[in-house]
Amino acid sequence: MSALEWYAHKALGDGIFWIQERFYESGHRANIWLVRGSRQDVLIDAGLGLRSLPDYLRDAGLLGDPAGDPAGDGGEARARRPLLAVATHVHFDHAGGLHQFERVAVHGAEAQALARGDNFEAVTWLPGRHVGRAPGPGWTARAFRVRPVRPTHILHDGDVISLGDRQLTVMHMPGHSRGSICLHDKDRKILFSGDVVYDGSMIDWLPYSKISDYVRSCERLLELVDRGLVEKVLPGHFNTFGAERLFRLASNYISKAGICHRVSTCAMRSLASLALRVTNSRHTP
Repeated sequence: MSALEWYAHKALGDGIFWIQERFYESGHRANIWLVRGSRQDVLIDAGLGLRSLPDYLRDAGLLGDPAGDPAGDGGEARARRPLLAVATHVHFDHAGGLHQFERVAVHGAEAQALARGDNFEAVTWLPGRHVGRAPGPGWTARAFRVRPVRPTHILHDGDVISLGDRQLTVMHMPGHSRGSICLHDKDRKILFSGDVVYDGSMIDWLPYSKISDYVRSCERLLELVDRGLVEKVLPGHFNTFGAERLFRLASNYISKAGICHRVSTCAMRSLASLALRVTNSRHTP
């Protein structure tokens, strides 16, 4: 199967493209966001990486000459801009394709996990039934692993990634994972939220999840809404939504994070950790 068959994209305007892996038929299917700038393009998350995402970006014309490009300015041909692949966190459904890129950024809390290909921290769990069509001959889900990637850029809270005509501010938002980040385009009031928040059940029972951190991250989200700094959320899963929904999702999480939730989450985390250790031990040489 070619990369053009495996992926699909939708132009949202203003230099933003929404990319998905068509045949990963699971609620874990991550949104991949391409944000084009005047001096640099940024890819936010990279999916499973079962087919070449760089090939798709090139063959679909998303990284080509701006002339005739929905995101371009109709100018003359110019050298291709640098591309930085940014991981919102290292979970397998977001970080599996990072090894395909020369320039990779991740928060410092998860940089070592990515560099050593830690599939426990990446919570690698890919049932074969979730892949509608095999990406290539002889492929099996059991053999899938997140490959080690040495990041070229280590991110921290408050860092600014400049694309030239737009800036993305890094917000460290742990809770779902210890290195989870959001990227905030303050000028356009857009939040790329990764798995910190999406329009679904927020997961806080994985091995490196932490409820107290998640509550603080949700409080930061509420502050963004209160200050009028977010109008549109482009999340790590499912559909986009607005500020009102963001406020409700963050508020609901804070309100439920009591003692009963913490006890049940602790039990779920133990089970998830055990299952992941068993799965990863089967892949250890």
